[in-house]
Amino acid sequence: MLAEALEAEVEAYVEAARDERDGRGRALVTRNGHARKREVVCGAGAVEVHAPRVNDGRMDDNGERRRFRSVILPPYMRRSPKVAEVLPLLYLHGLSSGDFAPALEEFFGSEAGLSAKSITRLTEQWQQQRESFMRRNLSGSDYVYAWVDGIHTKVRLGGDDRLCCLVVVGARPDGTKELVALSDGYRESQESWAELLRDLKKRGMRAPELAVGDGALGFWAAVRDVFPETRHQRDWVHKTGNVLDSLPKSVHGRAKRAIREITEAEDKGEAAKAIKEFASEFGVKWPKAAAKITEDEEALLAYYDYPAEHWRHLRTTNPIESPFAAVRARTGITKGPGSREAGLSMIFKLLEAAEGRWRRLNGHHLVCLVRAGAVFVNGELVKSVEEKDAA
Repeated sequence: MLAEALEAEVEAYVEAARDERDGRGRALVTRNGHARKREVVCGAGAVEVHAPRVNDGRMDDNGERRRFRSVILPPYMRRSPKVAEVLPLLYLHGLSSGDFAPALEEFFGSEAGLSAKSITRLTEQWQQQRESFMRRNLSGSDYVYAWVDGIHTKVRLGGDDRLCCLVVVGARPDGTKELVALSDGYRESQESWAELLRDLKKRGMRAPELAVGDGALGFWAAVRDVFPETRHQRDWVHKTGNVLDSLPKSVHGRAKRAIREITEAEDKGEAAKAIKEFASEFGVKWPKAAAKITEDEEALLAYYDYPAEHWRHLRTTNPIESPFAAVRARTGITKGPGSREAGLSMIFKLLEAAEGRWRRLNGHHLVCLVRAGAVFVNGELVKSVEEKDAA
């Protein structure tokens, strides 16, 4: 089928120029035998191709001789586009570059184009894609909610160096989530986050209504400077872990139940009451554990001022944490990326691939109301002036 398609392509090219002649009446475009046989790796295996050639005597507008270029089989191509696409994905999800030839040679019937160097070249374009992604204009995008976090991984060829990748995921007014930014940071410091946020603002990003993140981040100081109008929501998963670290294991079960009473309370008032009960139960013996919640009460309960349908999305940084599992699995196999640039590019492609599986926000029709400034009290929309005054 491939051979027939190539023959048909050449016949059509020659036929289209049949009436073009030189000064002596000879055809300018003619068949010119076949090129040397070459092996092309397709999805069905390795195929030997004997491509036809064309002799084109015409000149283009620049005075250079025109050349026939096959659309079906470009010059020097050793792999079909689909195979070229899947090889980096196999690398991305765990197949080491040196394992491609032994693992896939039997399937493809050839080791052509499966060397470690060729696989590495395929992944070099990821860095260019990430750099282009981080230069795009954001004035046409709007992110009502933002989830932020950092992922740390060892750099295999960097000695004691470690990569700290700062990630921002946003929710658009239609409720869809998408990757907003991915940048190299230094231990999630305030300076690193501030530099990233200033860059986003410079490229046209509006301030999110609410940002969700771990309490240990330097992000919070940075966002106060760059987007002071953005409200803060601390992640309950990280907070729970921090509280349990300050308690003996014998009371972990009680503490988890008490924290669940806070996070699953019917309204903000009940949640505040549950925080007081937590402090009363654990504060005498373990004041540090109780203080981790009481001192951050406002930021821990901010989600109650947004639609109830959104609460499950706003209590944690799960929109980022879940895709990070794939990143950790990949870096675990390779014992870290070879360089910081390679690590950033790999994490970018993994998150980009995961983006298509991210769930839309529950109650997505309410996101645009949040951006419009609608007031929500205990998850319910306030519709009248009287209700707003009472709230």
